[in-house]
Amino acid sequence: MKRFLVRPEIYHGSNALSYLEGIEGKRAFIVTDPFMVKLGIVTKVTDILEKKHIHYDIFDEVEPDPSLETVKKGLNQIIYTKPDLLIAIGGGSSIDAAKAIMCFCIHLKEKFVDTHSIKKPWFVAIPTTSGTGSEVTSYSVVTDKVNNIKIPLNEALMIPDVAILDEELTKTVPPGVTGDTGMDVLTHALEAYVSVQACAYTDIYAEKAIKSVFGYLLRAFKDGNDMEARAKLHNGSCMAGIAFTNATLGINHSLAHAFGAKFKLSHGRSNAIFLPYVINFNAGLVNGVVKNLAVAERYASIAKILNFPAATASEGTRSLIEGIKVLNAVLGIPAAIKDMNISKDEFEGCIPEMIEGVLQDICTGGNPIHVSEKDIDGLFREAFKGLDRL
Repeated sequence: MKRFLVRPEIYHGSNALSYLEGIEGKRAFIVTDPFMVKLGIVTKVTDILEKKHIHYDIFDEVEPDPSLETVKKGLNQIIYTKPDLLIAIGGGSSIDAAKAIMCFCIHLKEKFVDTHSIKKPWFVAIPTTSGTGSEVTSYSVVTDKVNNIKIPLNEALMIPDVAILDEELTKTVPPGVTGDTGMDVLTHALEAYVSVQACAYTDIYAEKAIKSVFGYLLRAFKDGNDMEARAKLHNGSCMAGIAFTNATLGINHSLAHAFGAKFKLSHGRSNAIFLPYVINFNAGLVNGVVKNLAVAERYASIAKILNFPAATASEGTRSLIEGIKVLNAVLGIPAAIKDMNISKDEFEGCIPEMIEGVLQDICTGGNPIHVSEKDIDGLFREAFKGLDRL
């Protein structure tokens, strides 16, 4: 039996922030980053709260790839604040941090009071980048900076109650970040589409998200003021989030978590680098022949949707890989890790630790093909040197 959960409420469009004008509450806790404060985006929210006489506290210490230390700081503040509203504003890092803060707060209270007496704050997520889909997922990723590992969390209580998708909030995102986050959307959707938990419902959202990326990412990358492209990507990011929170992800994310934490690379860019190699591995594509036909047929069906050559499963898989390679190249994303000023010795020295991270990652279980330590080692080495056949 499979389960498909449709949450939260979604308000979208250029005036979606007006949802807050009808919100009820006495005290709000806002989780964000310093850049959102500097840009005045947080003020757009606090102005509404002030008009409604809702007191608020701002926790603006979230950094990219939020750390456990930051989550602990936020936890101390939310315990003191006792809000009935939780508002996360920013990229995936701010929303992930808010989720973890709330989750840890509730679990901490469960140790001391009756569970039935605990009231979860009304949680509103306002993404300002189009990438993680965190505003509609049960996932959060925090970084253990002491051990250089990313820790994916997955609990239903972390799903926001409301997601506000206002593309106007994304138009200041620079091209590099637009490209990286857009490739994160694509990876979410593709992994959800071939996941062991994929179903007809998740396929619908994944397919639409994939079409949005191929249709609009380059437009938004080249012209940040192209609001049609921004809106399509913002909605596509959300759709991909709905797909993967129900279908789960796979080893592409596990590889990216381990590599990104070790070498301090953005999550979206890490995903993008590994994506062609993971598709090739999952399909079992060798010398134009696929070993894993069922998986290859899934990739080929995506190629058909994108109007890529896909007369056979093999051709469709290769077409999809080529399309992603072209997209990465235009976005300035390296084709191989060796092109990133990372030495071979340094990289290979980290492989055993990264393999352990992949094996322990909760995303690995959703991959359509079982992976061994040898498989993971091979994927890391292929992604480092690049493969001509890709």
